[in-house]
Amino acid sequence: MKTTTIALWTVCGMVGLLAGCGGSYYRVNDPAGDRQYYTTEIEQTRTGAITFKDEKSGSVVTLQSSEVKEISGDEFEAAMKPQEKKSEPEEKKSK
Repeated sequence: MKTTTIALWTVCGMVGLLAGCGGSYYRVNDPAGDRQYYTTEIEQTRTGAITFKDEKSGSVVTLQSSEVKEISGDEFEAAMKPQEKKSEPEEKKSK
């Protein structure tokens, strides 16, 4: 009986962990301003606009017109990394 109880609790714990690991990632495009935002949660207002927190800037954004696309976790993580500035070519550095 103890073995069955331990197995049951182990399975329940694993299911709970797996359920918490999932998530949705979105890229939101503002067609009017050509900006892209990245978020994990989108709320739609009664007027049809969407509100979300931009994960890059931390700002809460509301857009009346937008394009929303669900993306992979890898694409989301890549977008969150700070972009490195391109270094000058070696020829310009030596002058």
